[in-house]
Amino acid sequence: MAVTVKECLELQLLEVEMLLSMFPKRGEFSLDADAVPSIQRYLRNAGGALPPQLEYRIALDVGEAKVKVELQVLLPHMYPQVAPQLFARSDALHRQQQLQLNTRLASHISSLDSGDLCVCEAVQWVKDNSLTFLENSKGSSECASEEVRVKEMLHRMWIYSHHIYRQELRKKIFDCAKKLNLTGFCLTGKPGVICVEGLQENCEEFWHVIRYPNWKHISCKHVENIETEGSIDNLRLFHSFEDLQFQAHGDYGLRNDYHMDLGQFLEFLKQHQSGHIFQILFGVEGKLSDN
Repeated sequence: MAVTVKECLELQLLEVEMLLSMFPKRGEFSLDADAVPSIQRYLRNAGGALPPQLEYRIALDVGEAKVKVELQVLLPHMYPQVAPQLFARSDALHRQQQLQLNTRLASHISSLDSGDLCVCEAVQWVKDNSLTFLENSKGSSECASEEVRVKEMLHRMWIYSHHIYRQELRKKIFDCAKKLNLTGFCLTGKPGVICVEGLQENCEEFWHVIRYPNWKHISCKHVENIETEGSIDNLRLFHSFEDLQFQAHGDYGLRNDYHMDLGQFLEFLKQHQSGHIFQILFGVEGKLSDN
């Protein structure tokens, strides 16, 4: 019998309760204050819109030196039927070691039985296996890069917000994207859409910076990962980080409440080989007018 989204979300909440009991100290387990309540509201009224994907971070102490390793978790609505998005990071790791750690972690998770909750298993694996990479990071970074050639991974995140208006917020978005060498766009208006593409750790850092501490009406709707043996720059759909502003009929700008023109936005997505994202963002299939 097919498993429903409702059943998957119930399992996700059970796993969160288990993790909270494992990491009760302040700062060990971090998630948005409205994350669990929004899922609970959906479970009470499953006919409504899906809640944002559950996302949280777990801070781990590894080895006798208690080196900090953070496990970032993003759960698709159908997890555990589909794999979670996991990313381990540590300031003590060079980028090459961090890529190796996450490649090994992904391989381990893919070897587990489909349909089983696996974040607790991922936590234990990171605690048991990070030390090897942390010890390697003490050696020469040049030697490490010569020993293992890790394929590059382009990470692309599609982020949806109820609205994006404020100039200081837009400045923060553009400054952060530039600093992290991310391409994509920010679409101003209601709703607002952001796309960033680049190295996974940079995209994750961008998502962390712009979301926290108090941007509530925002969610990561879709993530794409594309592996390459060459440069990830060859896989980018955007050549810079663009400022998009599509306004509907009439001058709403003075009221600071303008809605974006979905038709123009769909055309823009199709020009960048991303027309399929429209339905993921808005829940409806996009159609261009015949005019």
